[in-house]
Amino acid sequence: MFEKITAIEPVSLIPEAQEELKQYAGEVVLYDDIPGSEDEIVRRIGDSDGVLVSYTSQIPKSVLERCPNVRYVGMCCSLYSEASANVDIAYAREHGIQVLGIRDYGDRGVVEYVLYQLIRILHGFDYPMWQDEPLELTNFPVGIVGLGVSGGMVADALQMMGAKVSYYSRTRKPQKEAAGMEYLPLNDLLARSQAVITCLNKNVILLHEEQFGCLGNKKILMNTSIGPASDTDALAKWLECRDNLYCCDTEAAIGDGTGKLIDRDNVICMKTSVGRTKQAFELLSRKVLDNIQKYLEENV
Repeated sequence: MFEKITAIEPVSLIPEAQEELKQYAGEVVLYDDIPGSEDEIVRRIGDSDGVLVSYTSQIPKSVLERCPNVRYVGMCCSLYSEASANVDIAYAREHGIQVLGIRDYGDRGVVEYVLYQLIRILHGFDYPMWQDEPLELTNFPVGIVGLGVSGGMVADALQMMGAKVSYYSRTRKPQKEAAGMEYLPLNDLLARSQAVITCLNKNVILLHEEQFGCLGNKKILMNTSIGPASDTDALAKWLECRDNLYCCDTEAAIGDGTGKLIDRDNVICMKTSVGRTKQAFELLSRKVLDNIQKYLEENV
């Protein structure tokens, strides 16, 4: 059991999970705002031996050095890799602090967003029709860049709707290919697809000027990644052609620090994370609590 668990910022735990958290610590502190500085993060952690953090704050070495009681950090957000994490996992490991994160809790909302966005564009539902007449997804060539859990679910849904799906990924997916999806090198996929959907890990940028040249014009590019999947300058240049269309859920997915691209007519940004649904919060909460239980069981 922890002496004290502190969530240093909103971590999206449902009320039932917040109540269950009390079983694992003598004291539970949940902050409902994002700390404004590193000093504030240190102050909030204080003498806690357990810490919960979402994706909006950083817990670097300089924080952990000042919080010697910490023995566990629970990331209430996606942990894709040590390099992309907002916690200094390497320092934590060297000092006996365990860091556990979660994955794959908001993917169904992403799938629904992709289908919604493509269908409204191709049919002209509450948005200017992409071509001169309505199009179904049937035989529509769609390329998926990144075929992890989220990308795989998107690919399955599009194929079920009749789309002609190809993919590019770091590793080949024999099961997907057996189901009729074609693997293509990245530049070939971009050239042959009418719509391209990027489903990449955080901080992975694959689309640069060369790739946009292969993509060409009169195309739909949709990014479902947490952050940008393309070089911002190259994306801005590609968007100068008004026949091109860029879609994403959050401003962060554009990666434009100037804030200018989001106002372009050929950029559709929902300005909300499509994976943050009631069901996703329930699943996130369960995974966060499961990680705490796992840690306590292994460190009695």
